[in-house]
Amino acid sequence: MNKPKIQAIADGIRRRVLAHTLAHNGGYLSQACSSAEIFAVLYGRVLKLAPLDKPLLPEPFYGTPKRGQPALTGAAYNGGGLPNCDNFILSPAQYALVLYAALIETGRMDEEGMKMYNRDGGSVEMIGAEHSPGMEVTTGSLGQGISQAAGIAFARKTKGETGRVVMLMSDGECQSGEFWEAVQAAAYHKIGNLLIYVDVNGFQCDGKMTTVMNLEPFGKRLEAFGARVFRIDGHDIGTLAKIGSKPGRNKPTFVLCDTDPCRGIPVLKKRYPKFHYVRFLKSEEKKELQAFYDRWGF
Repeated sequence: MNKPKIQAIADGIRRRVLAHTLAHNGGYLSQACSSAEIFAVLYGRVLKLAPLDKPLLPEPFYGTPKRGQPALTGAAYNGGGLPNCDNFILSPAQYALVLYAALIETGRMDEEGMKMYNRDGGSVEMIGAEHSPGMEVTTGSLGQGISQAAGIAFARKTKGETGRVVMLMSDGECQSGEFWEAVQAAAYHKIGNLLIYVDVNGFQCDGKMTTVMNLEPFGKRLEAFGARVFRIDGHDIGTLAKIGSKPGRNKPTFVLCDTDPCRGIPVLKKRYPKFHYVRFLKSEEKKELQAFYDRWGF
């Protein structure tokens, strides 16, 4: 896809998440603002996925796997994990709403599926799990996803498969100790088929990253642990795509994407520094965002 089409996907992701947030009186809106271009580039350019005949309609959640009952997995939306195709692992499961919007915008999920969002008996979870659309594993508490991604990548490397494991992380979860242990292990085992995009929007649930626990100099720390690192503008579609096409090396690759949690929806800046979850406590705020959406439209 060319750049205008990728940008159209990113804009569509933001609009869908804003519409959903307004309809449900809350949502993970800033995550859509900061990561829309990343998701658009991943699903539009970077990920090598098996094609689908048509957008998939999410199935109901029929319980934990049992003997004789196939496990329900979101990997089907990514083409089912063929040896030459990529896995996609979403580490911060609160970004699930953004992932669903990306799947709809790229024709991999039926938009009717959003009617099942966060409903009992449905698989379209508010906090994505392994049975949710596009989610290949349950990434557990923040910071655990990279351990699973590294394990899958190591297994694929051992089997000689050509597909990569591509992952999206948030900067907040990189504050955890397990994250750094996983980076060190992935570098030691030369897991070069692991590509990780980090949404560095500068905020986590308790406020600014630099006041909660500063990670900077983030890139130099990762390099000290043995990783290959690129730091870029996370809204630059061309650069996001270019790095995603680079051949791997004998070390995990991190793409640190500096982003804006209000990108495309500037009225969110009034919420500073609390961007983690948008819940409307004042009718005036909802009216202001509704007016912004009405001017923007679909």
